[in-house]
Amino acid sequence: MTDRSTDPTTDLGTDLAAVAAGLDAEDPLAGYRDRFLPADGVVAYLDGNSLGRPLRATAERMERFVRADWGTRLIRGWDEGWVDRPRSLGDRIGAAALDAAPGQVVVADSTTVLLYKLARAAVDHQAAAGRREIVVDTDNFPTDRYVLEGIAAERGAVLRWITSDPASGVTPEQVAAAVGPDTALVLLSHVAYRSGFLADAPAITRIAHDAGALVLWDLSHSVGSVPVRLDAWGADLAVGCGYKYLNGGPGAPAFGYLAARHTTTLRQPITGWFGHRAPFAMGPGHEPAPDVRALLSGTPPVLASVPLECGVELLEQAGIDAVRAKSVRLTGFALDLADTLLAPHGVTVASPRDPDRRGGHVTLRREDLAQVNARLWERGVIPDFRAPDGIRIGLAPLSTSFAEVLAGMTALAEEAAR
Repeated sequence: MTDRSTDPTTDLGTDLAAVAAGLDAEDPLAGYRDRFLPADGVVAYLDGNSLGRPLRATAERMERFVRADWGTRLIRGWDEGWVDRPRSLGDRIGAAALDAAPGQVVVADSTTVLLYKLARAAVDHQAAAGRREIVVDTDNFPTDRYVLEGIAAERGAVLRWITSDPASGVTPEQVAAAVGPDTALVLLSHVAYRSGFLADAPAITRIAHDAGALVLWDLSHSVGSVPVRLDAWGADLAVGCGYKYLNGGPGAPAFGYLAARHTTTLRQPITGWFGHRAPFAMGPGHEPAPDVRALLSGTPPVLASVPLECGVELLEQAGIDAVRAKSVRLTGFALDLADTLLAPHGVTVASPRDPDRRGGHVTLRREDLAQVNARLWERGVIPDFRAPDGIRIGLAPLSTSFAEVLAGMTALAEEAAR
């Protein structure tokens, strides 16, 4: 069972439905579930860490934006606010989810593109000091590893790999052993995509800085679920997606963070017109904007940012600390159910039991879970599978009930027993 000295889940008895109902009755965020569109045929949606559910407000606002903002204002919309939307929405994400002061976050591009821009800028800057090594771990999300492999090939850099345990994640001690006078950049995920391990970001950032390296945090599995304190950590760079806990929809634009102290020294490589000091002057040569707008390249995805804005508004109302408190209880409940219902069938837990080291999802392992996951989808129970043998239970605090977790975990136990 989970340690209730730090993870205050209710002890499970024989009446699991009563336990779940009690937890839902005590949930101060329960009312937020009604703000999401219902999903016909879905018994339990346990994949909020991959794709958040749509809000009712999103459907309404998208129609209003098309009919009114775009439909009546047309090209005038750029002068009436669209031009500044990447930065204004970025500031809201910074305040609601990242604890970042204004002027350091923009919304643009995909996570992969922004990751490339930020990593390449850091590597190019550090090359002037003769630093050519990039530190990354072997279990990081594929995009992160692929992008760095490409940058290393482009710039003649060397990748220094940390071999990470998928269950325990990258530790400060491992980072300390990997960094040195040749380290240009350390790129890690704050919450590991596979296991949900929550890295000690303040300690790792400090260790990297002591070695003279810059740090780029991938916040894709953190933002909107786990409090992030970029300014307090002294972070240099960060990137994250908008379609998970921020409910921005499939392919929602990502966000990039560039600490204010770096805005005039780090130069991203895709120098498009929207990152120009005066984009509508359209003069010769590229003059980068003197602030975080320099991260922009092409025309920003205004229409695609509308659902993301709805998700950010919801987070602003609920508060990230309240979201995190419920996340701890949800994942703790899922772990208790795993111990009670799944352990007898040989399903093991591959996520940290310490809530201080656990993000917003729980990973369960057994060699045949790919087949189990497929059967669950047929039943309207939707977690996701990650090779080679893991099912992730992704619990979005604003849209997920404890009763829903119980229904999904019960179905998983039934399929595991087949």
